[in-house]
Amino acid sequence: MSDARRIRVRGCLVAGLAVAVWSAAPTAADAARPNVLFIVSDDLNCLLGCYGDARAKTPHIDRLAARGVRFERAYCAFPLCGPSRNSFLTGLYPNTTGIQANAQIFRQTIPDAVSLPQAFRRAGYFAARIGKLYHYNVPKSVGTNGHDDPASWELELNPAGCDRLVEEPDIFTLTPGQFGGTLSWYASPRPDAEHTDGLMAEDAAWVLERCARRRDRPFFLAVGFFRPHTPYVAPREPWFGLYPEREMPVVTDVAEDQADLPPAALGSYKKEQDKLTDDLRRQALQAYYASISFMDAQVGRVLDALDRHGLADDTVIVLTSDHGYHVGEHGLWQKMSLFEESARVPLLVVAPGRARPGGVARAPVSQVDLFPTLAALCDVPAPDALQGQSLVPMLEDPTREGRNWALTQVVRGSALGRITRSLDAGGRGKRFFGYSLRTPRWRYTEWDEGREGRELYDHDADPRELVNLAERPEQSEQVAALARQLREAVATTLPASGEPPALRDELWSPLLVP
Repeated sequence: MSDARRIRVRGCLVAGLAVAVWSAAPTAADAARPNVLFIVSDDLNCLLGCYGDARAKTPHIDRLAARGVRFERAYCAFPLCGPSRNSFLTGLYPNTTGIQANAQIFRQTIPDAVSLPQAFRRAGYFAARIGKLYHYNVPKSVGTNGHDDPASWELELNPAGCDRLVEEPDIFTLTPGQFGGTLSWYASPRPDAEHTDGLMAEDAAWVLERCARRRDRPFFLAVGFFRPHTPYVAPREPWFGLYPEREMPVVTDVAEDQADLPPAALGSYKKEQDKLTDDLRRQALQAYYASISFMDAQVGRVLDALDRHGLADDTVIVLTSDHGYHVGEHGLWQKMSLFEESARVPLLVVAPGRARPGGVARAPVSQVDLFPTLAALCDVPAPDALQGQSLVPMLEDPTREGRNWALTQVVRGSALGRITRSLDAGGRGKRFFGYSLRTPRWRYTEWDEGREGRELYDHDADPRELVNLAERPEQSEQVAALARQLREAVATTLPASGEPPALRDELWSPLLVP
């Protein structure tokens, strides 16, 4: 028996135990509440057909968008996997969870908090996870629970496919021996079904088939696909073939773009990316697109299973990513910036009978809004301390504005200790926050409350954020108004005490661990 098949059999044996869990006595109220299918892709930006990307081949995500509301301006709270996922799974900003690096879980800082799936579980839902919902070290944690929260789930399935168990020696990487935190890719000769995401789609269909037998108990099924996270591994055919390397664009005029930026804005740049040639940039982008299309096909398999078992009319569906992703814009790749490409996420919500099919909501929203939204849609009691807004009014009428702004933050500087302004007169060892406010027209960013620089972009005239207007005299009043709004927004991210929970220094991990 192959390693992949052995893990599959073990996963099915574990899943069989769920039969006993599903035997819990339901109530009449349980049967009336909708199910939830919560799909999270890893490191997915908005290079999707439904978001207007003419190159992307994403028919299954596009048909999902047609069934519900697409949020045009949705943003993560922190453009790094662990902090972002801890944030939207608790409905709290990173300033309140205390999680601002990877390899951490909110139980270390706010142990009594109730997570999104845990709230559904407490309300009588069957809560199951397949793949990555909380942080994993990719690819090394694939096939394990990663940095999971056991209280969130009744069932966890962790398949591992050929991309983890067989192919790593064949993967190209800018840094030998490293795959998750560095640009790396591989066009696999093996079919979808042998890859981790393919196995996950099979598991999801299996769980949905069994859930269909128990219509008197609703489910919360979370499916966390690993692609397109590095290494960008997908079957060569058909996915790489959809994107000829010679047709992949390369970002130009980077030096001119960077000339008006404060150094902190480019703090996510990695020295290893100096090795990139234009040919390698095209190969990386080809592999990223191929990984998106491969993942899209697995989403399609899950949606087909939902339809096949007659569950679609009774199921709320969410599809999102943990954060956005750079593919060369501003000279950057991957995440951890406060530019649009890194902070913006795809967000699709299907809510039968509530969400307007094919609707497009253009007001800025945050992923912290997901917890109160799903709780409201499913009549699930939610913690009082949630910091997001319910998006239900926008689902019913996409022209509604709601809060009408979104806030994203990131950390620059030392990886250890608590946030400080500076440790010496020259700023050496300095560790500070950057905060970025997104309104319908503007993106305004402050680094260390402006001491390390400011950025201002007018999205009506400059959607690629190429011209920083922050220091132009004619924008001084606009900067002042947005600075006030930013400070008011940051105040809403703090716990009631006003002081973020602290992690002991020995619990901090390097901020750029993938």
